[in-house]
Amino acid sequence: MSAITSRTWSLAELNALPAEEFAERVGAIFERSPWIAERAAMGRPWESADTLLKSMQEIVATAPLDRKLALISAHPDLGGRIARQGQVTAESTAEQASAGLTRIDSATRKRIDDLNTAYRERFGFPFIICARLNNVKTIIGAMERRLNNGSEQEVSTALTEISKIARLRLMDLLGPDGQAPRH
Repeated sequence: MSAITSRTWSLAELNALPAEEFAERVGAIFERSPWIAERAAMGRPWESADTLLKSMQEIVATAPLDRKLALISAHPDLGGRIARQGQVTAESTAEQASAGLTRIDSATRKRIDDLNTAYRERFGFPFIICARLNNVKTIIGAMERRLNNGSEQEVSTALTEISKIARLRLMDLLGPDGQAPRH
């Protein structure tokens, strides 16, 4: 079961909720950015999870740069101090644990902390990767490679990774019978 909810929901159930409750249930799909779900609520009813996800992705894609940067900045550093202190969302905690970031030795932790610091200094926002689709080794490799990217490329890459995270979170929310989106 997902950290997003203690139960799964069908798309029909989500469509039938009052707008405020819909936004509350769907809001965790995009890290600490309920404005996306609030806007998506206006487009109901959704005929499929794919159309809901595509709409939410379009809301992000057409948002002004400051909103996109706020969405990116809403994410915690991977394996960072805040995460180690348990001060991140339940979803992020579970995702980081699935990648093995909660079970790393001190040398690896220091390497990740150093990369997080270098990344934040270079781009002004946290490094984003879909932790559930990666492990510690691939995350470190991506951090090292992406430090060489330009700012525009990193904003785009971060938003692509956020879309992957959102797809997985929506699948969790809908469960196996809730019309989860395809890859």
